[in-house]
Amino acid sequence: MAVLKRLKFAATSERFASTLAPEQRSLLEETLDADLAELGRELDGERGSAGDKDKTERKTPKRTALPPHLPRRDVAHEPTDTACQTPGCGQPMQRIGEDVAEKLDYQPGVFTVERHVRGKWACRCCSQRGEGRLIQAPVPAHVIDKGIPTAGLLAHLLVAKFMDHLPLYRQEHIFERAGHLIARSTLAQWVGECGAPLQPLVQALADELRRHVVLHADETPVAMLKPKHLRDGKTHKA
Repeated sequence: MAVLKRLKFAATSERFASTLAPEQRSLLEETLDADLAELGRELDGERGSAGDKDKTERKTPKRTALPPHLPRRDVAHEPTDTACQTPGCGQPMQRIGEDVAEKLDYQPGVFTVERHVRGKWACRCCSQRGEGRLIQAPVPAHVIDKGIPTAGLLAHLLVAKFMDHLPLYRQEHIFERAGHLIARSTLAQWVGECGAPLQPLVQALADELRRHVVLHADETPVAMLKPKHLRDGKTHKA
């Protein structure tokens, strides 16, 4: 019904109808009205039969079980006193079972610090002879050389910006609420420095796209609000 109504009343129907002869437009409108009326009668009949069926077969809704792959954390709730309260008894009671109720929880972003400890090893005997040398594990490779962010933090930053459409100034406030303020300029620098390590992935994606005969792109403009225009509410096309 939505398709038929859109064909009849939407703005595109005017352009469509303008290409038809008067006889064709008249026939099209008569057919649309008949089709809409017939669909309306069918829907009314379906609603009536469905309503009667619901009255006769009304079922109690069941809650969907939480996914088994989610990690579980047990929170114990036990009585403070497990001695029998029956007058004249007072013997310790035995645990015979339990009731389990699962609640869904979500923990927002929490900052942690990875301490990369590289031990220094030396031979005491050789050192006494003046021939000792220091042995230490090499520094592991990082996305940003001598930078403080881990690969996980950089991945979260890029996914939030380019996939979840979360600007850096908003992520700046989110990180501040999580307990550590990271300046927007620092976030922008991290995003820029991730470009070179990701270049092989970009090239592979471009090669895959060029293998297709036709490519489609969504260039629908959206209204974007810049941070400096937050007060006046002005937007620009993006």
